[in-house]
Amino acid sequence: MSSEKAAPKEFSRLFSPIQVGPITVKNRICETTNSPGSAGPESGGLIDEHFTEHHVAKARGGTAWIGSETWPLNSPLPPGAEQEFGEGGAALAFAPYMFPGFVDAVRKFCDAVHAEGAVAIFQLTHLNNAFGASTVPTVELYDLVPHAMTEEHIEFVMDTYVEAAKKALEAGADGLEIHCAHETVPQSFLSPATNKRDDKWGGDAEGRTLFVREALTRIRAVIGDKLALGLRINGEESRQGGYDLLQFREMVYIIAETGLIDFVNVDVGHCWGRHAYVPPSYHNPAEHREAGKAIRTDLPESVKILFSGRVNEPIVAEELLAAGICDLVGMTRAGIADPEFPNKILEGRLLEMRRCIGCNRCISEAVHSKKPGPFKRPVCSINPEIGQEVLWKETFKPAEVKKHVAVIGAGPAGLEAARIATLRGHRVTLIEKGRKVGGQLLLAAKAPGRDSFEDYLYFSENEIERLGIDLMLETEATPEFLLELKPDVVVCSTGSEARSPAEVEGAESSNVVQGWDVLAGKATVGDKVALYSEDDYFETPNIAEALAVKGKQVTIFHKWAQIGKEIDRYSFGTVMKRLEENNVEIVGGVRLSKVDGDKVHFISAYSGAERVFEGFDSVVLVCGSTPNADLYYKLKDNYPFEKVYLVGSAWLPRRLAEATKHGATIGLEI
Repeated sequence: MSSEKAAPKEFSRLFSPIQVGPITVKNRICETTNSPGSAGPESGGLIDEHFTEHHVAKARGGTAWIGSETWPLNSPLPPGAEQEFGEGGAALAFAPYMFPGFVDAVRKFCDAVHAEGAVAIFQLTHLNNAFGASTVPTVELYDLVPHAMTEEHIEFVMDTYVEAAKKALEAGADGLEIHCAHETVPQSFLSPATNKRDDKWGGDAEGRTLFVREALTRIRAVIGDKLALGLRINGEESRQGGYDLLQFREMVYIIAETGLIDFVNVDVGHCWGRHAYVPPSYHNPAEHREAGKAIRTDLPESVKILFSGRVNEPIVAEELLAAGICDLVGMTRAGIADPEFPNKILEGRLLEMRRCIGCNRCISEAVHSKKPGPFKRPVCSINPEIGQEVLWKETFKPAEVKKHVAVIGAGPAGLEAARIATLRGHRVTLIEKGRKVGGQLLLAAKAPGRDSFEDYLYFSENEIERLGIDLMLETEATPEFLLELKPDVVVCSTGSEARSPAEVEGAESSNVVQGWDVLAGKATVGDKVALYSEDDYFETPNIAEALAVKGKQVTIFHKWAQIGKEIDRYSFGTVMKRLEENNVEIVGGVRLSKVDGDKVHFISAYSGAERVFEGFDSVVLVCGSTPNADLYYKLKDNYPFEKVYLVGSAWLPRRLAEATKHGATIGLEI
């Protein structure tokens, strides 16, 4: 759909066109480059139908600037050296742009983007830990020391920019962006923390920007004025010895003085530390907007500023534009959660907008996934279609036989099963024993910094009303009740229950409570709390912080060396910072064995030796949950329903994305 439709007055800037170098962008909404690995393994690394449908869905939904996925470039590896793959990057001997058929595949993608009235911008990236300006680890998170680049290495890299630019021009791209932020080789030259050179490529801001200026010069010589040219850059490093906002402004000014760039794409932060450049829900929207405002002041109007940093609300995007913070707004995660959100704004359908909740599962899956191989389908916790777009095009069809479906439990799995089944034409009765829909998400939203999780529940409530789903709250779905209701199909999304370790002596003591009950306000605790954790995700730090902000003295005792090992690197630093600020202590490598009054007994996870801590008023358990599948097993063989399904945590307690996807899959199957 074209944004030629008149925009609502309150979003007039957001939907106004803008000239960026030689291209006209129809509105200010941008998908900045992200790397979810949406191409399938059968593609051989080329753009395929999965890649195209994932990104073009956003163009179809009204996003004007499609950054898609980065182009990793080849590195000057010495003979016999293995390619080095790491989280989020790689030192490649042979890059995708060198593959036979690459240009044709990119051209088809560009044509599809253009058909929707959007522009295709490609990012050229040297992102690895093998090469750097100096022998200083590129990222504080890892201890990988790079090889300091020689003149020969630098010349090789400059040639890769040139060759990739030629391919982009041939394929019909609209613009190119050099990735100069976050662990990239150019970032290592820009940063005083990683650039310790005493030759022309180091030293002051002039020297540290030379690598970027030379790359831009080489690319501009190839593309002329046919493509827009810009750079992605970090507005403030947030690392020890890194550059601050003032130094950032100086470097960008020096680069812009060359007259080579049409835009600057800026965000702020480190890849894991004090502020991550993919800020999770704990951060305010556009929290570091001053970086955009600063360089907008410094640069000529001809150089456009694209700012991104947790902008998931159109009203926030409009505010940024109105305040002169930027000219274009990166809303990448907003477009993953709801690829149609720009069109919904234009059509006055804001209540139908599915807002990003800032859980960071999307970027976590791309960078941290334990799935084998380099191709990792993108994931969204609240949009089960993401990463499955081609499958949904093939399977999302009206039901051949319309049925009455009873969905038991209005947690995330049940909500998606009910919504999708209704959209396919079934009559759905959604039965929930609680007073509100949401299940465990209601608890998660009570944790500090997680209130945005309620946005998914607002979306679900609006969909229930819009689609006419029959919602029955405070209703127990007994077999007898269901016999009277007479559904054709029953979906058991009855969730899970908090787990208590059976082997712990004294676990039933009055001073031992479940973390879920603490969040729900059902349990009270004393002033000094021992939180025992067998959870590696967000639940442990969220509950610990919820207690600490109420003035409790909290010590986390964790089953293994470190809490939160499954938390994505873009959230981990923020999570740990908040625990530190609230004086939460952490003891790792212990297993709870006994609670005896104010004494808490543990067994070392390493040696088996007993350790005893005392003086605690309460013990809070955060040990995962167990499936609540009783109703399913009562119904499946003993009652006259056509089919009984088991979904979500009632099958296996996992995470939000698994629950919504499972529920949606059943909604497609019925």
